[in-house]
Amino acid sequence: MHVFVLSRRPPLQKAGHALLWAVAGFGLATIGFGLSKWFWLSFLMLFACGSMDNISVVVRHTLVQLLTPDEKRGRVSAVNNLFVGTSNELGGFESGSVAYLFGAAMGNTIAMGAIISVVSGGIGTILVVAAVALYWPEIRTYGRLDA
Repeated sequence: MHVFVLSRRPPLQKAGHALLWAVAGFGLATIGFGLSKWFWLSFLMLFACGSMDNISVVVRHTLVQLLTPDEKRGRVSAVNNLFVGTSNELGGFESGSVAYLFGAAMGNTIAMGAIISVVSGGIGTILVVAAVALYWPEIRTYGRLDA
């Protein structure tokens, strides 16, 4: 049903704001997941993470296609895909390292290390959004995706 609703809506009017809010929402939902002790809240937070990630992926990939000159689009898309693909592997390594360092290595439980890893990842995501918004103010004012 939601596919039909989304197919009839106009493109995002403020793509830059949508991107920043989606990534910040992803960070907040990640923190919520890391702190949750209830299954349904955890489930809801993971659903929110997926939804926010979906929005950010659509905006980012659309911007790569729209803003890259035709003669460089293939190379830029290839590099973008390489970064996206390897970021999951590097993120998994980083998360595992933080969980180990703040878990068993410090005398805490393994679960506490995992919680610290997830929550610090969410905080880091929000800090990166704030840094991008300050360092790259043009993204805040970017308008329609079809312009």
